[in-house]
Amino acid sequence: MSKAEQAAERFRNGLNCSQSVLATYGPALGLDEKTCIKIASPFGGGVGHVQEVCGALSGAVMAIGLKHGEGTDQRDRRERIIELAQEFLGEFKKRKGSLLCRELLGCDITTKEGLVKAREQGAFNVCADYVRLAGELLEKML
Repeated sequence: MSKAEQAAERFRNGLNCSQSVLATYGPALGLDEKTCIKIASPFGGGVGHVQEVCGALSGAVMAIGLKHGEGTDQRDRRERIIELAQEFLGEFKKRKGSLLCRELLGCDITTKEGLVKAREQGAFNVCADYVRLAGELLEKML
């Protein structure tokens, strides 16, 4: 099973989209799985269910930072990591048409009632595909 499929499987087994990506790729980049899951926990549902940038993308961008980021103030290194993030996000948007959870999911989960309705209707079933694609694109960058 590919790492991208492992990430999708983690999502299907209960982790949120961001946790699924970061917990799959983070350990090979120096961050233990438990810490990955904790760090990524508020990023599901477009960060705290406000449905902004898809959580799978947030998890992937964190992994890009683990691999290519620098803990320095060197401007050229910061610019390079921004370029990598933009490349990743641009390719995802080209394939799926949006980076936003609300557009990708197609329903409103910003309220408790909306979240319940989305769960009842199986709206999150599409997210495993977004997690898998984020993983596939990420693998090309790591």
